[in-house]
Amino acid sequence: MLKLSMNVATTFHGNIVNDIRIAKEAGFSGIELQTPKPSRYLDAGFTPESLLPHLEGLTVTGVGAVLDAERDGSGRDDFLAEIERLSHVAAVLGAPIVQVCTGPVSWDVVKDFRAGRLADDDPRYRGTLGSTDAEALSAVARNVRAAADIAADHGVGLFLEPLAWSNVNRLSQGLRIIEEAGRDNVTMCVDFWHFWTTGDTLEEVAALPREVIGMVHVCDGLDLATAPAVSRGAVVVERVRRRVARAGGRCGSPGCGSPPRGARANGPWSRGRRATRRRTRGR
Repeated sequence: MLKLSMNVATTFHGNIVNDIRIAKEAGFSGIELQTPKPSRYLDAGFTPESLLPHLEGLTVTGVGAVLDAERDGSGRDDFLAEIERLSHVAAVLGAPIVQVCTGPVSWDVVKDFRAGRLADDDPRYRGTLGSTDAEALSAVARNVRAAADIAADHGVGLFLEPLAWSNVNRLSQGLRIIEEAGRDNVTMCVDFWHFWTTGDTLEEVAALPREVIGMVHVCDGLDLATAPAVSRGAVVVERVRRRVARAGGRCGSPGCGSPPRGARANGPWSRGRRATRRRTRGR
């Protein structure tokens, strides 16, 4: 049965308790909890267990996201610690999966790198920019493998979301990471906007094996100046290109707001948009 979940990115500046209330009042059967809200809640001294009374009647379909999945050195230790923390939250709340994203999360860093403005001594995180494709994918796969083992200890899995402006941003790269990680509790997030922006097609998504799809993010985006923009070397800015409600943009084709023909997912469909207006205020 299809599960329709509210991604709390739709109320980006709301707090987690208000998000739960809104999801219920809007008629959703599930909610996908997204950082920084779970972390803010825990950092304020609350426990995951204290959310359970609020969540009565609502399913937590996923928890995330742990960002910059390719981190190394002490950054890798931090990445795995975040996986441990959110895997525990997911287990307590009954969520089956934890989200991980490729990086760098900052599109400004990517823009500066591609323009030749990112100096060697620039302290901003750059992930695997400048690495070969094989090196970048191996870095993510290594961390995803370790993260999947941590998640498995908590009885949960992972879903990987390649971000459109990252150098690891394609569906094909995500599948190679999953294969190299070699863990059966790792799946893909099918995000309409990220995939369309990079040039992945509905037909490619429809061809995915059912067991590979852990989450679907239903969203839209404004028209791109080039199609697809990223394949021509442009760096898309999410806060500009996703400033639209679902079905109000030009995300690929008229069928982009509906499941691709033949596509089946094990996980839920999560409605989300990263708009900069009409947000719920408060933290």
